[in-house]
Amino acid sequence: MNDMDDLKHIIISVSAFAGIFGIVYVFMMTRYKERMAMIERKVDASLLDSTRKSLSPTLKFGMLFVGIAIGIIVASALNRWYSLSMGMSLLAMVFLFGGISLILNFIIERRLEK
Repeated sequence: MNDMDDLKHIIISVSAFAGIFGIVYVFMMTRYKERMAMIERKVDASLLDSTRKSLSPTLKFGMLFVGIAIGIIVASALNRWYSLSMGMSLLAMVFLFGGISLILNFIIERRLEK
């Protein structure tokens, strides 16, 4: 019985690695082909520059971590008051509040650019 569990873990690990490798490979090849097509058509090279950086990465990460913390607190409250499963509420609230914080960061940075 133990050998079957080990085999399952090995298959899952190899599958996860292969999936991540496949996603990265497809992304890199698509990006390469897109850039080659742009060069062949003599499109402006400034479009290839992907070094656009955040105005304040500290603000972005700070807002993200605060959003995650609020999500954890809300998930705990939902678990206690409404008897929702902790796993489900934690995952949902962390993504919800983390996403809201990143959207707010985008809005703030857009206003700072102007």
